[in-house]
Amino acid sequence: MRGVIEEKTSRIVEVIISSVKPFQLMLGKILGVVLVGLTQFILWIILTLILSAIAETMFFDVTTISAENITSEQDQSLLIAELRKYLGGINVLQLIFSFLFYFFGGYLLYSALFAAVGSAVDTEADTQQFILPITIPLILSFVLIQPIMDNPDGALAYWFSLIPFTSPVIMMARLPFGVSDLELIMSMLLLIIGFLFTTFLAAKIYRTGILMYGKKTSYKELWKWLTYKG
Repeated sequence: MRGVIEEKTSRIVEVIISSVKPFQLMLGKILGVVLVGLTQFILWIILTLILSAIAETMFFDVTTISAENITSEQDQSLLIAELRKYLGGINVLQLIFSFLFYFFGGYLLYSALFAAVGSAVDTEADTQQFILPITIPLILSFVLIQPIMDNPDGALAYWFSLIPFTSPVIMMARLPFGVSDLELIMSMLLLIIGFLFTTFLAAKIYRTGILMYGKKTSYKELWKWLTYKG
């Protein structure tokens, strides 16, 4: 959103639009933001692994803890068995694949909406009236994480893991507790459809708003842009 506003206010976009279509420009910006976010996650994961390895080497003596807290070999074997049982119930490959999918899907969906908002205004201060409706599903998702983890098979968890605006957060919170393949496939398909639909709507706003300056945009004006044919 800020990237679109910056290009719009500096009039750089007028030069870019002469070379590419507005939809191509918007999609390129969305994909660029997604790759930047993914790069951040990869760096965080690598840094976390490095710090964990250093901490384990320097500060965590497994043998000492075992001697102090585990009094017998039988206790050790029981502890190891419980850990293996717990970890064995988690499909790590499914979690990794789902994380990448929902990261890309959620980022693409919300980036399209924020790009549309950025194209409809001239300054960041004017975005406030449009940001709240977009961020409400995200805020609601994080608020509901704990109740859904307490009851991952309930109706609330089921429906919110299917709705594209909340599924990237809610489905990832449910996955460690076990989700049927059908539910997961339905959630992924709905997220893809949601991204395509929001991108279509965002493109209609973007193509009109990106070259408009000095006009206060309202919801009524946005509706005109969405329903405009041609």
